[in-house]
Amino acid sequence: MALRNRVALVTGASRGIGKEIALALGREGARIAIGYRSNRLAAERVLATLRANGAQGIVLPSDVTDPEGARDLVERAVTHFGRLDILVNNVGGFEWKSVFDSTPAEWSAILVSNLSSVFYTSKYAVAAMRRHRWGRIINLGAVGAERAFGQAKISAYSAAKAGVVALSRSLALEEARHGITVNVVSPPSIDNKELSLEEAQRISDARFPVGRPGTAQDVAEAVLFFASEEASFVTGQVLNVSGGWML
Repeated sequence: MALRNRVALVTGASRGIGKEIALALGREGARIAIGYRSNRLAAERVLATLRANGAQGIVLPSDVTDPEGARDLVERAVTHFGRLDILVNNVGGFEWKSVFDSTPAEWSAILVSNLSSVFYTSKYAVAAMRRHRWGRIINLGAVGAERAFGQAKISAYSAAKAGVVALSRSLALEEARHGITVNVVSPPSIDNKELSLEEAQRISDARFPVGRPGTAQDVAEAVLFFASEEASFVTGQVLNVSGGWML
């Protein structure tokens, strides 16, 4: 229970990677604020699983693409638990469309969802973390984001994730003296986010040098490291959790 008495807020935690991250942090003893936008039933299921495993949690509806929504989410988590130690920015929309075919509104929506939301939640979380001089901010990137890697038909998404890396490194420099670390976990596209690690290990997938598909659990394990005491000297880093893809 390495994270006992810590409080973690995970955005987009009602399903997929966010759900697995919330459950993994809960298994290590953290108390979890489950951020979600619209699917309350799914968020309640995550909370029920946390409680069945002996963890504490709360579900908090929010729209972190709105500055006031992000501030309200952080403030409610702090009010409920009395503190905030770990923030995982998992929210991020995706659009498969060329620059030519994209509208300005679609471009803006992807950037706000993937990049601006990280700024909003981090800004307000930092204030809570500074009070205790301890904090972990873990942002979800994408494989190759640290190299500003381009790929056809995901220009807005690629630009936003490269921005997440730059923002994370800048924030890491600004907050290091306050005991707050900021890091990025970059997964590839994970086709079946509900696939367990045990199931994935029985499946061959030639796209990845390790020979199997990635899972949400793989991503969650990387988040656990960055959230731990053992990672206190690690900040401003990008960890590609990709099975060797795109090396």
